[in-house]
Amino acid sequence: QVHLVESGGGLVQPGGSLRLSCTTSDLSLDFYAISWFRQAPGKEREGVSCIKGKFSTSGVSVSYADFVKGRFTISRDKTKNTVDLQMNSVDPGDTALYYCTTYPLNTGCSDPPSDGYDYRGRGTQVTVSS
Repeated sequence: QVHLVESGGGLVQPGGSLRLSCTTSDLSLDFYAISWFRQAPGKEREGVSCIKGKFSTSGVSVSYADFVKGRFTISRDKTKNTVDLQMNSVDPGDTALYYCTTYPLNTGCSDPPSDGYDYRGRGTQVTVSS
């Protein structure tokens, strides 16, 4: 069992920024492809972004859903064992529970990010409102 922990959510005004972080003490995130998903009340889950892992043998290096391209950036901090999602120019449509996921060791990223993950965290709430 892998316990992923997300942080960084909160209330932000439209046009503002947030930085979400995903971490775990159970494995090295660097080895695995990691995706961020989001789910708003009454809506389907959406893949937001994915970053390839050190041992991924397929897929793209990084992918973004069309609705976040140019606004969100996914990155790794290997020293902290985190995968971060920098969210800029947010709008109310970005309001959702955001959670991170891991994929099987050799799995890469699809474009846009897709299901098939092994583990997910509980999520961090992002609310965009004035």
